[in-house]
Amino acid sequence: MLYDKARIFVQGGRGGDGSQSFRREAHVPRGGPDGGDGGRGGDVVLVVDDSLRDLQSFKRKAHYKARPGQHGQGANRIGADGPTLEIAVPPGTVVTSDDGLAYDLVHPGQRVVVARGGPYGRGNKRFASATRQAPRFAERGLPGEERWLELRLKLLADVGLVGLPNAGKSSLLRRLTRADPKVADYPFTTLEPVLGTVERDGRQLVLADIPGLIEGASEGAGLGHDFLAHVERTRVLVHVLDLAPLDGSDPADNHAVIEAELAAHDPRLAALPRILALSKADLVPEEDAAAAAEMWREEVGGDTPVVVTSSATGRGLDELVGLLFERVPVAQAEALPIEEPGEEALAEHRTFRPAARRTFHVERSGPGAFRVVGEGIERLLARYDPDNEEAMAYVEHRLARIGVIRALEDAGFEPGDEVEIGDVVFELDPGA
Repeated sequence: MLYDKARIFVQGGRGGDGSQSFRREAHVPRGGPDGGDGGRGGDVVLVVDDSLRDLQSFKRKAHYKARPGQHGQGANRIGADGPTLEIAVPPGTVVTSDDGLAYDLVHPGQRVVVARGGPYGRGNKRFASATRQAPRFAERGLPGEERWLELRLKLLADVGLVGLPNAGKSSLLRRLTRADPKVADYPFTTLEPVLGTVERDGRQLVLADIPGLIEGASEGAGLGHDFLAHVERTRVLVHVLDLAPLDGSDPADNHAVIEAELAAHDPRLAALPRILALSKADLVPEEDAAAAAEMWREEVGGDTPVVVTSSATGRGLDELVGLLFERVPVAQAEALPIEEPGEEALAEHRTFRPAARRTFHVERSGPGAFRVVGEGIERLLARYDPDNEEAMAYVEHRLARIGVIRALEDAGFEPGDEVEIGDVVFELDPGA
């Protein structure tokens, strides 16, 4: 079974804590601070691996967490960075997250960071100054980024075979390539896309049998979006049209249904080159097949070749293969940039990461109690031990420089009132 969808959780490694240490050497009576910085947490990176063809590995494991950075040590020893966690994905994987990140991974070896490791904590050596010669505090490392990712595989096929269920696509693919799709005389025989390769003159083309579509597929009916998405990357579509439908339906109506669903799913599909393959010619008289071919050439116009084929007898297959190699350009398919609403398409793959929000606001939480809300302020307090008076004095100094103290005073704060930041509640007395 082809697994073309997955949902995974990724988390960058936590940053290592800085060290609180002082020199302890013989004949050095007043050794200064020598605590080293911690190491940065490991990143989580998606890497395109050309040996993979689907997302089956993510059915067995859905949570991925990078290793943390090492803590700093005395003698100015810096902790090692956490190793990067690489997750292999097949070419053609589209990645989206709830917080707006989007990546289109096409080329083998392409890499993208989906969860950055947490920043490291600084050792007490970094806080030494002329007025603070023996700092007895250090920073903690912070957690890495974490998010849920939706993975969706869009097959990197050169040619897509489309048509109603039981139109003869699987039989055609079997005769043209080495693929071995399931074939039977009932609708939806193919329940997953099947790939095959056809070779000629040193070139190869990848053909994909896209499972049968029905009216309303673009809105999710039948197999719907699950398989229409696989057509998006193909460069040529072969519309397989049954000359003798078992249900007695009109081939013209069947053709119109498929074309309408493709255009409704993605207007770009309507502009792709087409080849119309009239299938199962062995089941109709020769004169009827010739008349149908002439009628369809007039209907679709000169830009869309019409080939009468039979998977049972091999009729028209050489002509169809020749048209495929003629219509598919030699150049490699380009990566399709993901466009954001209101933005121009990017010329090449880029990665965008949301910047940390630096704003904050103050709100009164009760009599003599205030709450400061803001991601940057909460991360600042998370770096220090609230039970370390010297560390909290440093935090108070930073809050004053950032403007938090002034904002508290504007909200009615008085020295000695309680202040809550994140999960920490403490008394703040700027004048002390």
